Amino acid sequence: MGQPREDREVIAAEPHAAASVSAISRGARCPVGGQEGPTTVVSSDQIVQERAALRRVAALVARATPPERVFAAVAAEIGHLLGSDLVGISRYDPDDTAAAVGSWSRHGDGLPFPLGTWVPLGGHNAVTLVFETGRPARIDTAADASGRPADHARKKGFRAVVGVPIHVEGRLWGVVMVIALTARPFPPDTEDRLAGFTALMATAIANTQARWELRRFAEGEAALRRVATLVARATPPQEVFTAVATEAGRLLTVDFTVLGRYEPTGAATYVAAWTSTDRPFPVGVRVEPGGRNIHTLVFESGRSARIDDYGATTSGSAAHIGREWGFHAAVGMPISVEGRLWGCVSVASMRDEPLPPDTEVRLAGFTELVATAIAKAEAQEALTASRARIVTAADTARRRIERDLHDSTQQRLVSLALRLRTAQLAVPPGADELDRQLDEVVGGLADAVDELREIARGIHPAMLAQGGLHPALKALARRSAIPVRLDLLTRERYPEPIEIAAYSCVCEALTNAAKHARATVADVHLASRDGLLHITVRDDGHGGADPRRGSGLIGLTDRVEALGGHLSLRSPSGAGTTVHLTLPLTTGTGPPHTPVIDPSDQGPGPVDP
Repeated sequence: MGQPREDREVIAAEPHAAASVSAISRGARCPVGGQEGPTTVVSSDQIVQERAALRRVAALVARATPPERVFAAVAAEIGHLLGSDLVGISRYDPDDTAAAVGSWSRHGDGLPFPLGTWVPLGGHNAVTLVFETGRPARIDTAADASGRPADHARKKGFRAVVGVPIHVEGRLWGVVMVIALTARPFPPDTEDRLAGFTALMATAIANTQARWELRRFAEGEAALRRVATLVARATPPQEVFTAVATEAGRLLTVDFTVLGRYEPTGAATYVAAWTSTDRPFPVGVRVEPGGRNIHTLVFESGRSARIDDYGATTSGSAAHIGREWGFHAAVGMPISVEGRLWGCVSVASMRDEPLPPDTEVRLAGFTELVATAIAKAEAQEALTASRARIVTAADTARRRIERDLHDSTQQRLVSLALRLRTAQLAVPPGADELDRQLDEVVGGLADAVDELREIARGIHPAMLAQGGLHPALKALARRSAIPVRLDLLTRERYPEPIEIAAYSCVCEALTNAAKHARATVADVHLASRDGLLHITVRDDGHGGADPRRGSGLIGLTDRVEALGGHLSLRSPSGAGTTVHLTLPLTTGTGPPHTPVIDPSDQGPGPVDP
């Protein structure tokens, strides 16, 4: 008769378990520690029980049950199957210790190894021998054992102990031990019977580690993606810094994240921070260079740095802050922008253990995003400054042209007109034709002066420089080809670039309304609130304006954005056009928010030359 199908599947999936059961069922000599032991004959009921136990554990593994539940189930199955008094499962840690991850007691009066407890390795005992050799080990009497694990065993009344290694993906991960409280040694086939369970535990551990690493990778990618989205949107660097501190701190499960910006001397200013504690970490604090601390080590080497015992091995002002906040371990990574060291991002933990060895690698993704955000912000600042310089140069040229027209060309035309009038007085009686021709020339010169005056106003209106935006817009409305309704809620003076940009926008919008939109009336609204100057020009024309078809609004948009402002256009077909402009009042130089007296409200006012 063949085996039940489900038995064959489990055994085929677990070759170590299959070998163990097969050997026992044949009554073979089972190898113990590399040597043959006496023949052990196991009844068919015991074989069935062992297969059932393995099948139950395999089902837990197949369902991706958490390891702690698998360990508890394995310990119980082993204890019942092998008739031991106690079962313990421990994990080997990098610091040469063994930590309890699962245990079972036949008498239910306390576990041999409470979960989370650990013991240093060393001496002659089962857990240390397995660690040192990677092979099964047994201690038949307590008198044969030594070391801290043996001391613990004697206190608990342990006698015979058999330990079998748990290998996960080719490396020694831990040990499973069966323990007797009597002097009777375990049968010689105990190691082989344990082998099937260790293979199942190894599978459960490998599966869990794979899921954990995948989840860890996905969480890291999600955190980086959220920060990358901010960078792609050209979010201000300070918001990116804050987001990086928060995301890195939560992802790495540390207690603190700090971003510092270096000065040329090595001093650092904290520009962003995150903490899992209830106290806000100080931002804006400046720490001096020197000593042994993360910020100084990174600045001096330009490379990553770590300190595993912060309280005992650090010095300097940055270390003083760290000790005040209870840092125990810390890691720092440099932030390099286009080949130059810009700052440092560091994480710290208050736990009494070093940060994981992959902390630097996981932080590197965040430092690259910070560097990208800084580079983009600096490029944007450089572009804005360049555009502002171009606008300033253009305004300076316009003022020079307007001054030259006024002081040279216009005055020369006026002088010629006066000389012609003087010459006309000397025309002899009867020379009517000459007198008429002189009149025409003088009139032509007067018209030329008027046209030149209008050109000068368009280049840089004298009224804007003398009285500010309020009177200049009123003068512009009076000269408009269509009626203009003004709603000017402010009379303050603003920095010259702001006034020029606002005036140019209104002038362009009114020109387009009269020339292209065939509007019959236009409304101009001017207001100042929340640190911004708001200008709206609305007409009742046929709409459908497209700034891409002309250079006027494109040029104005460049001017406005160079000042940190924003220009928007709404022009649905058949529903008029609305141009809205916002300008920050802190841009440029000059006397912002200076009340003025409108010359147009004080009589005729000065006459443009």
